[in-house]
Amino acid sequence: MNELPWHISVDDHVVEPPSVWTDRLPAKDCERGPRVVQDTCRTTNDPETRAVIYDKGAEGPVMDWWLYEDMAKIIPKVVACAGIPVEEHTIDPIAYAEMRPGCYDPVARLADMDVNHTERSLCFPYITRFAGQLFLDAKDKELALRCVRAYNDWMIDEWCGGSGGRLIPLCIVPLWDPVAAAAEVRRNAARGCRAITFTEMPHHLGLPSIHDPRRHWDPLFEACNDTGTVVCMHIGSGSKMAEVSPFAPRAANTALTFACAQTSLVEWLVSGVLVRFPKLKIAYSESQIGWMPFILERLDKVFAHSAYAGMDPLITEPPSTYVPGRVYGCFFDDETGIANRDAIGITQMVFEVDYPHQDTTWPYTNKLVEKMAEQLTEYELERVLRRNALDMLGID
Repeated sequence: MNELPWHISVDDHVVEPPSVWTDRLPAKDCERGPRVVQDTCRTTNDPETRAVIYDKGAEGPVMDWWLYEDMAKIIPKVVACAGIPVEEHTIDPIAYAEMRPGCYDPVARLADMDVNHTERSLCFPYITRFAGQLFLDAKDKELALRCVRAYNDWMIDEWCGGSGGRLIPLCIVPLWDPVAAAAEVRRNAARGCRAITFTEMPHHLGLPSIHDPRRHWDPLFEACNDTGTVVCMHIGSGSKMAEVSPFAPRAANTALTFACAQTSLVEWLVSGVLVRFPKLKIAYSESQIGWMPFILERLDKVFAHSAYAGMDPLITEPPSTYVPGRVYGCFFDDETGIANRDAIGITQMVFEVDYPHQDTTWPYTNKLVEKMAEQLTEYELERVLRRNALDMLGID
């Protein structure tokens, strides 16, 4: 190709600016909602965790802290490391003043996207955790619901509102109440939001699973089905990663980040949820895709022995047949997945940059794109880099 197409990233991240909730909550809630303070800290002696502990007013270094109910949380460098040398990608804290402004400022983010040939971007939260678990764990659920709505107002109106469509809204929902979650989906869909972040494994959070016989999640799934809102599930959104052996090096966990996404996809495809909600779409973010061909093959072979397979009786076709147009795998560097694209479906593969996290390919994403261009046809490359994301999100 003479000119590589600009890409759409369906998995980037935002470090919420300090004013998200203090600017939007009622005055009586501002000192109880999420807020940033500058205060001192101390560290543990554990060389493995190097935990940083909030120590108000004590002697020690001053840093930015997010406070909310019992939470006191710093921002680690790996969350905001765009532009920082790789050897400094640590869990040590970083202040807003030290970050690249594109981490938290939408105008600066657009400038960084230009540098990287990123046409549009969908951003997951940080402080709320990937699926909004911060508010699920909150004691005051009325305040938590106001915080969810305030975050979504900021996401749509401020983070994305002035971007001319280049920043794509991704909203959170009140996970503890599927009816309220459905109402929030409809409220935001009316304002142009076409994606929510959800947990890949609800039962890990103490919530009913997607197999719940009472159909606990139906109000939420129905709202997403009706509005064309994609259910995006980021690795770690189940608050549990693959379990490795004691003393296994961290590389073992890193290599297995796809494990919960793999389990989640299996459960979705045998649950009957995609049958009952025929327009519902799901996406697995930052999970890579090389594992998907085997899972689809394995599920179809299990289905072929349906006399003992025990799938939901609504599953009347091989599970892989529910993937086209419905299930999307998100990746940034996966040669195995690209080589086996026919088994996944070229229309079900979407691209990501992961700005500004430690895995980000920014600002050299085009080096990956050039390599992909050697493996894919011009039609396939344009599909993977742009068109599939637009189709997934229902964007012109």
